[in-house]
Amino acid sequence: MKKAISFVMIALIAVTSIFATGTTETTAAAPAAAEGGKIYDGVELTMWSMWNAAEPQGQAIIDAAAAFEEETGAHVNIEFRGRDIKTIINTALQGGEDIDIFEEAYDRIYLQYAPFCYDMSAMAEAAGYADFSYPLFNNMTTQATGGKLVSVAEQPNVGGIFYDKAKFEAAGITETPTTWDEFLDVCQKLVDAGFQPLALDSTYADFTFGYHLNRYVDEASTRELSLNGGWSQNPGVIAAANDIIDFINRGYLAEGAPDEYPAGQNKIGFENVAMIVCADYVTSEVNNNTGANIEWGVFNYPTIPAEDGGNGSTGSYAGANSLAITSYTENPQAAFDFVMMLVSGDVDQKRADSVPQIPADPRNTCISLDGAVESLMSADSVLGWTMGINANTDLTAMLKEVIIQLYEGRFATGEQFAAAMDALY
Repeated sequence: MKKAISFVMIALIAVTSIFATGTTETTAAAPAAAEGGKIYDGVELTMWSMWNAAEPQGQAIIDAAAAFEEETGAHVNIEFRGRDIKTIINTALQGGEDIDIFEEAYDRIYLQYAPFCYDMSAMAEAAGYADFSYPLFNNMTTQATGGKLVSVAEQPNVGGIFYDKAKFEAAGITETPTTWDEFLDVCQKLVDAGFQPLALDSTYADFTFGYHLNRYVDEASTRELSLNGGWSQNPGVIAAANDIIDFINRGYLAEGAPDEYPAGQNKIGFENVAMIVCADYVTSEVNNNTGANIEWGVFNYPTIPAEDGGNGSTGSYAGANSLAITSYTENPQAAFDFVMMLVSGDVDQKRADSVPQIPADPRNTCISLDGAVESLMSADSVLGWTMGINANTDLTAMLKEVIIQLYEGRFATGEQFAAAMDALY
């Protein structure tokens, strides 16, 4: 394994950096260590994390902060905000709260928080970051922000339907499905073998429905629906909702779903549930939560061919929990150096092994899913989280609630579902 550039060397060679507050940019030199001292003696950074301290991801950050302080002198205060960070970070940034670094989904960073994020382009170029990162995430971020690198991928993930291989084997399933009809056949085989096919937590209801909707309606059109309404006028929305209603009526959704996170996904470890639609981090979450040590498989969300009324899309979600630096930080280079430590070299490899997860540094080894790194490195564009449903930040929670109601079986027809979505506008 090649080692990434030392974060101290990054600070020494990055002779310029861009201090961005809004559109203002200023050039500044990297700090020099006092004689006999460390490069960032006296510097304090505050990081808001989306994890909890007891989780392996949180522990990895704690260990990295200790190592960073030992080598550079900078102390990192870590505030573990958990998954609810997405509900509070925008207000915190608008208020200029004491934050230097934060974690969030990379697409929400460039779509919602970019005006409050530091442009790391110059520092990234000095560090050679392009040589140990995924072009996919860098390109999508810079394209959306007019060339600014406002985040770096920390925990890449791929989406699809994750399944317990042992349960598939017990049900006599030897091939994973590629079409919706094949998927329904797989679900019936699982039921016949005594298994409940699909788990669902309310947290992921909009993501799960977004995947299915994408097989009828492309992401750009879904984004327009989210922003402006018109769900009832789109035949694809009605067809997608009718598919889900049929799926529920067939008894393919796990009993009690949609559950409160993580009760639903934990049923794969605790009970006889076989599958879940999610991103790859679900594998480690279930194994850690239940101690089941499941051998996981994954396949892309099934397509609905044109002859069956769909659009034939085979698009796949890929995303990344990413790191961003606030535009108003007083120590951008120190913050960037800590970010680089988290996403490269030994720190990244240890986290990828312990979680396990796809490494942020593609030179590192992935033990969680074979082929995941290669898939991400070769991708040029992918589906975003919820495939456009969450484009309307004012209605995100309410749209999601209607989708949860769909999976609760409250709508008899797709038309009723679409009307409920439009009633929000």
